[in-house]
Amino acid sequence: MPFKRYVEVGRVALVNYGKEYGKLVVIVDVVDQNRALVDAPDMIRCQMNFKRLSLTDIKINIRRSPKKSILIKAMEEADVKNKWENSSWGRKLIVQKRRASLNDFDRFKLMLAKIKRAGLIRRELAELKKGTAA
Repeated sequence: MPFKRYVEVGRVALVNYGKEYGKLVVIVDVVDQNRALVDAPDMIRCQMNFKRLSLTDIKINIRRSPKKSILIKAMEEADVKNKWENSSWGRKLIVQKRRASLNDFDRFKLMLAKIKRAGLIRRELAELKKGTAA
């Protein structure tokens, strides 16, 4: 399968290190082979090293170095936030954040629910095995 995630203007990326960790940004210009100019609706445009970016499959149609208002409009038209939240990568990160925010009692309730679910599955499997054996 050919490589599909190229560093290009309009590519949406996830920041994987630093102050902006976990934010979705858009590459608005390529500075050199190691850095890109990135921007997002809730941050100031800045240079970022490619090692700090994880490229996503999402791409928006913008020109090089657009104004902030044009970028925001293009992101809304492309429905970037919704596409990200519906992707498997985005859903996984949402679940990780939700689990990290659980307190001790919530983790205890989750443990009990898992035990109960495993018991139900075990019981149903035993009934199915008994039915096929008879």
